[in-house]
Amino acid sequence: QVQLVESGGGLVQAGGSLRLSCAASGRGFSINAMGWYRQAPGKQREVVATISTGGVTNYADSVKGRFTISRNTAENTLYLQMNSLKPEDTAVYYCNRYPTFWLAWGQGTQVTVSS
Repeated sequence: QVQLVESGGGLVQAGGSLRLSCAASGRGFSINAMGWYRQAPGKQREVVATISTGGVTNYADSVKGRFTISRNTAENTLYLQMNSLKPEDTAVYYCNRYPTFWLAWGQGTQVTVSS
């Protein structure tokens, strides 16, 4: 069973940057594609960015060119560098396996972007 702990969120002004981290414990991180997801109030959870075991990345159109996903397999850590943040990026951000979730989600990390 993999445990996921997200961190790095906070309050930032529009145009600012944040770097999210996801620490994964247990077996499975290194052999699975991973993703960052977010859920805004009143909205469904959506996938923001994904990365394969070989480092191939994909992004939602809404964040393309602004967000960068990366992974450090040796440290079992997933990252999301977020630049040029917009108020519509406000959400709780989670990491998990992609495309099929592990059942246990982390607590997420809140990102709030003020205008």
